[in-house]
Amino acid sequence: MSLPPDRLDRFARHIVLPEVGGAGQVALAGACVVIIGCGGIGSPALQYLAGAGIGSLVLVDDDRVDASNLQRQTIFAEADIGRPKAEAAADWVGRFDGVLKVRAHAGRIDGENAAQILEGADLVLDGCDNFATRLAVSDACVRAGVPLTSAAIGRFQGQVANFAGHLPGESCYRCFVGDAFDADDCDTCAADGVLGAMAGMVGAFAAMQAIRVLLTGKATLGDPQWGRLHLVDGFAPSMRTMRIAKDAQCRGCSGAG
Repeated sequence: MSLPPDRLDRFARHIVLPEVGGAGQVALAGACVVIIGCGGIGSPALQYLAGAGIGSLVLVDDDRVDASNLQRQTIFAEADIGRPKAEAAADWVGRFDGVLKVRAHAGRIDGENAAQILEGADLVLDGCDNFATRLAVSDACVRAGVPLTSAAIGRFQGQVANFAGHLPGESCYRCFVGDAFDADDCDTCAADGVLGAMAGMVGAFAAMQAIRVLLTGKATLGDPQWGRLHLVDGFAPSMRTMRIAKDAQCRGCSGAG
């Protein structure tokens, strides 16, 4: 696969980076990423993944755009209020870069439809707002052998990690949170509040970590950092990293890897 002249110009700033180069950009152009949740995290993550030239994007969200979303979900405008987020997000991609393939799934992902939604994916980026969906996505990624970039935010705190529970010795998201959170309840932005710029910071960092996975074996930036949970403090700016060990009893990945 090679890039036509107009794409070479568009991604010139990537290509001149020795850590990405032409081979890395070609790898991104051939990649398929599924984004779960087109909200506070998914919105900026989508912008930077599309900007990076990810060739195929699948957007999953069962919510509709609300006026309160516009403070942080930067792909939407007032005209989108009331529209399904997945469809409005797909329209944004079409306006931004007509070469990219994009498919919207305006519904919720669960154990029954996950395999179909994840088919052909090279990576899943999950920025949804409830543990039940997060765990269903994690389990589906392990079964499908697809890497997972998981990102979450609460007030001024964010966390981002790459998981590969299907690989030998590597943890999955369920290894991190356990089984206690198999429920729909979760802290919400409506109850706790969130700074829009903080959501953008975490979403952009999630896109960066996803790109690391996609470039593994293709460019020197490719370092998936499996199981390393990056904790971002936006109030007193700092970051620390902790290792999530594989749980030998995890019902999500104990039979894999």
